[in-house]
Amino acid sequence: MKPIIALWAHQRSMSTAFLRMMIERADVTVIHEPLVTLLDEGEVPLPDGRGGQVVVRDEEALFEHMKELARDRRVFFKDTVEHRYAWLFEHPLAITDIEHTFIVREPRRTISSMYHMKPAITCPEVGYEHLFELFELARRLKEGSPVVVNADQLVQDPRAVVGRYCEQVGLPFVEKALSWQPEDRPEWSRTRKWHIDVISSSGFAPSHKTYPATVDNHPVLASFLEHHFPFYQQLVRHAI
Repeated sequence: MKPIIALWAHQRSMSTAFLRMMIERADVTVIHEPLVTLLDEGEVPLPDGRGGQVVVRDEEALFEHMKELARDRRVFFKDTVEHRYAWLFEHPLAITDIEHTFIVREPRRTISSMYHMKPAITCPEVGYEHLFELFELARRLKEGSPVVVNADQLVQDPRAVVGRYCEQVGLPFVEKALSWQPEDRPEWSRTRKWHIDVISSSGFAPSHKTYPATVDNHPVLASFLEHHFPFYQQLVRHAI
């Protein structure tokens, strides 16, 4: 079986840009947010390895299908952690052979961006706690520290960060994949409004957006930061 690489991410972490870079490589099968789609929609379409699609309706079928895809080609998937995926903790043997990696971004601006996109967002959905729980699960499965990408460093020096990532997960570094043509993609259609920035992007770049509600002027957002910042600190200290 070829490697299966997971990228676990909180929302607004530049994880979709990272996935876009993986698509640009053209040497891996790339799957966009299968678990969150499965939980939200009750089913998720996946590539069948022959140019078509297959639909799966439970977690066991999802991971079994990715293992089938990995018989022929490396598989990369990324998922966001607004949900706590209890199935993963209840079935750790199903994900033991996966190379679990993580991406994390400083939460102050990220929380403002999440709130701007979804004003009804709850504290658990911010996701840093869920991300840390998954990191701890992956560390127990691997008996070592999983790869963590610091998104703020990624946009400052993409070549260095992606190079270290590739080295640690066993992928060849493909420099040309650090840039791409702006485009919309069908796998982003369900949650398209969250991906407008990457649709218009051509590579990794810092965001300079500002939002009226921030952790400094909005008490609910301040409480989100207070809860999640310790989990961010625990994760980012492992960044490559």
